[in-house]
Amino acid sequence: MKSSNIYTDLASELRDIALTEYKSEALNGIESEEYRQGSIKITWVKVTNKSGEKAIGKPVGNYITLESPLLRENDMAAHEEAVKAMCDCLGKIHNLNKHSTVLVIGLGNWNVTPDALGPKAVSKLLITRHIKETLPDVLDNGVRSVAALSPGVMGITGIETLETVKGLVERVKPDLVIAIDALASRSVSRINATIQISDTGVAPGTGMGNKRKALNEDSLGVKVIAIGIPTVVDAATLANDALDNIINSLSELSPPDNQLYSMLNGLPSGDKYLLIKQLLDPYAGNMFVTPKDVDAVIERLSGIIANALNISLHPGITKEGINRYMY
Repeated sequence: MKSSNIYTDLASELRDIALTEYKSEALNGIESEEYRQGSIKITWVKVTNKSGEKAIGKPVGNYITLESPLLRENDMAAHEEAVKAMCDCLGKIHNLNKHSTVLVIGLGNWNVTPDALGPKAVSKLLITRHIKETLPDVLDNGVRSVAALSPGVMGITGIETLETVKGLVERVKPDLVIAIDALASRSVSRINATIQISDTGVAPGTGMGNKRKALNEDSLGVKVIAIGIPTVVDAATLANDALDNIINSLSELSPPDNQLYSMLNGLPSGDKYLLIKQLLDPYAGNMFVTPKDVDAVIERLSGIIANALNISLHPGITKEGINRYMY
């Protein structure tokens, strides 16, 4: 898997790559389950041991992927389904009681739209910690103590994100940290159409080859749930997928014994990707691309995440009342 050097943050994609490279239908240390909830396809990948960690490069833990092409569209019914599915998944991996305090971190650069998912989601959350502390009688047990921060990126602040969040955790003493971040994907079809939830924390920028210090239980001393949506794709991936489509189309029209297409089809995907990346580097460099309507899409997706968290974190807000909190 490492030899292919493909940029992605999604555990489901890393599992698929590992299955292809190891030529095996079952990887030791990797368990997976797929099911549907309405229009949402849910893939649950579980890394159970060090062998699984080595196979896909992800720590031991749970990785839940929710997929639907309708997520990127202005489809309120599909968005409500996504919110409900997120609530169900979050409820399976967090263990909160009515007295728990939650700290939500919106990772990313609010000045760069594809990277602004975290800060935008945080801006739409129902924040209650200050009310719980100063006016406790105003809020009942249907509302948990929730605080949030968008710490920016090191290029703006000059401070490593972990340093900021760690200081905040020491002061606030939350029972759970939730980090929201924009991700990178290997597949164009998953851009703005996939939500990944994991209970292993997050290393900002990993999928784009710009790894920062991880926010996880080891570094913060508290459980960290990561929520992310892939908003960009590596330019070499686009070229690689386009080349695959061209080869497949031409090979269907050519004689079955055509040696050129047989050779191209037999080229390992990792080797082909590296070749394309090397050819692009002098011209395009380390380029990532995003759809042209990313402004409107990020606005909608951040609303989905915020609404799911508002319902999941506050027992008094029910799934049936999600329209009261949408956007």
